Amino acid sequence: MKIKSFGQIILLCSAVMTLAACQSLDTARLKKIQETPSTQANTKLYCSGVEVCEFERLGPTFIVKERNHRINRDAMEQGIVRINLQAIDANKVYLSVQPKQHEVVIRFYPVSKDRAEKLYVIHNFKANQKYTFNMYRKRNNVSGSLLNVSAPEPLCVDLKEGQKVIRRFCKPYNVLSGLGEFTEKKL
Repeated sequence: MKIKSFGQIILLCSAVMTLAACQSLDTARLKKIQETPSTQANTKLYCSGVEVCEFERLGPTFIVKERNHRINRDAMEQGIVRINLQAIDANKVYLSVQPKQHEVVIRFYPVSKDRAEKLYVIHNFKANQKYTFNMYRKRNNVSGSLLNVSAPEPLCVDLKEGQKVIRRFCKPYNVLSGLGEFTEKKL
């Protein structure tokens, strides 16, 4: 019995070490990607506001796999994924893309790594700009019945160009179904 348990522990430890080594390899590969004269005018895309957010897709190119949270090799080879080692939060990965209209899919994990909130955005990104998708919970001072007050406040994502909010998307909580979709709000 002890030998079987010991074998399971060794197997688990080797699996953890393998995953850590793979993530270290991704980081090492990303560190090697340098800006070139042709990418100097690229648009930079960041996500923030929650402990973990990941770019799932840029157009047809998958960036971070949902199943294992690893960066897709094709995205690395295309040179659109970058790493910011000076970032103080866990969201060190950002994108460097050509300035044009793109569809971007972002996964935010506002509560836990088990449940993602996905935002789909089509936007015409400008050259030499920094765009940040920032998630937050919109706090309302609501009074009324216990049912109205107890519903979670809506999740919102601001799209910032530099420091200026240019678009806002909110996902209200539906008390009856527990579901909701992100919809764009007027600023």
